[in-house]
Amino acid sequence: MSETNSPTPMHETAIPSSLRTHTVADAWQCFDRNDVAGLNAFLSLDRDATTTGALTGTGALAGVPVAIKDNLATLTLPTTCASRILEGYVSPFEATAVRRLREAGAVVIGKTNMDEFAMGSSTENSAYGPTRNPLDRDRVPGGSSGGSAAAVAAGVVRIALGSETGGSVRQPAAFCGIVGVKPTYGRVSRYGLVAYASSLDNVGVFGSTVAEAAAALEIIAGHDPLDSTSADVPVPPMLPARAHDDVAKPLSGLVVGKPREYFPANLDPRIASHCERALAQLAALGAEVREVSLPSTDLAIPVYYIIAPAEASSNLARYDGARYGARAEAGDLRSMYERTRSRGFGDEVTRRILLGTYVLSAGYYDAYYKRAQAVRTLITREFADVFASGVHLLFTPTTPTPAFRLGELSDPYEMYLSDIFTVTANLAGVPAMSQPIGLVDGLPVGGQFMAPHFAEPTMLRAAAALEAALGATAGAAGVTA
Repeated sequence: MSETNSPTPMHETAIPSSLRTHTVADAWQCFDRNDVAGLNAFLSLDRDATTTGALTGTGALAGVPVAIKDNLATLTLPTTCASRILEGYVSPFEATAVRRLREAGAVVIGKTNMDEFAMGSSTENSAYGPTRNPLDRDRVPGGSSGGSAAAVAAGVVRIALGSETGGSVRQPAAFCGIVGVKPTYGRVSRYGLVAYASSLDNVGVFGSTVAEAAAALEIIAGHDPLDSTSADVPVPPMLPARAHDDVAKPLSGLVVGKPREYFPANLDPRIASHCERALAQLAALGAEVREVSLPSTDLAIPVYYIIAPAEASSNLARYDGARYGARAEAGDLRSMYERTRSRGFGDEVTRRILLGTYVLSAGYYDAYYKRAQAVRTLITREFADVFASGVHLLFTPTTPTPAFRLGELSDPYEMYLSDIFTVTANLAGVPAMSQPIGLVDGLPVGGQFMAPHFAEPTMLRAAAALEAALGATAGAAGVTA
């Protein structure tokens, strides 16, 4: 295996003391004390991590426990994507994002539960059972990175890796009351991330705070020649310690757009109220809040659910019993393929493979896939036009509702709508993040920032200022260890 470029070393972004003081021993104590195993947040654990040499390292994250979503390849633990078809599979290589965390001294304590092959919005589609929300165990943690979000919200770890195709870091972050960041497409290498929809997939980070998420993102970001879509651009400090001289108005000069399509008349008034309070706080911090329009937003869900399944049907063709994981024995090769795939994939994965195969088939390609790509280009241009008009950031709700109950959404389309405010960032490839901004019926509500390509530092700076201003009223999940 060839060597990859090391990410740019951290200069100004400080490693929060909260990360350095939370040890691997603390993680296990929390795991045992809080009965975190009952959350089903982890699919595999590395108890031996407490004795590895990483604990004596001197990197920026030396001795910091981290959790990894189970669709990122690791050398020491299985990579199953929460699917029976990859049961027991151990990768011969490690994802670049995981390797960079280890090189910084972080200790991988386990792989986290997820919707099978990252297909879902609740982490109920895992072949190994659903994950429960640590803030209300009758509710979902969101998906598909629900295991990683639950691990952070429960206090087992303070940072974790997830992945996004249509909001799978931001939506569970909102449901669990923590911070979730999806970087610009290409900012973080996808090498070692099991492909779902390659043009939409991103490796993202969870943190208990904005500063923790920023520190983790800065460590895993940077060009990687092993990923042809990795951007060869510098990695700036993600959260500079000092960004503005006006302490009272730290966001002076910043223009925050409020897209009217993300505040429909039927939006839960309690969520709308929390968003308005956050926007008022941004204005109090010196930002100019300006109403803008992204008129093609209502097309995002149908476009996403044409493009993503189409790419998934191609990417998942490799799981046939001959190359990876489980194999169902049969008398001939064709029967072996059919039995392996029919037994190995769950209902949601099967549904998306069938949908993707249909929209790519002869006679329907132009009508569905080609038209969806044209609308995707339109959505991307609308984002570019808004940012070119002088708007630095957009602020919206992350989700239309707080966390719903396990089994509450049995209609797949109703489930897909929980990502209605997040999929546009993946279609356009822009960075986005969710942070806690309040509570509804005791459940956290997320506010979402979106930014131009590679403008993560601006986005994180505004989020940190808002986090400080909202304080305890934000409803962030309490960290118990």
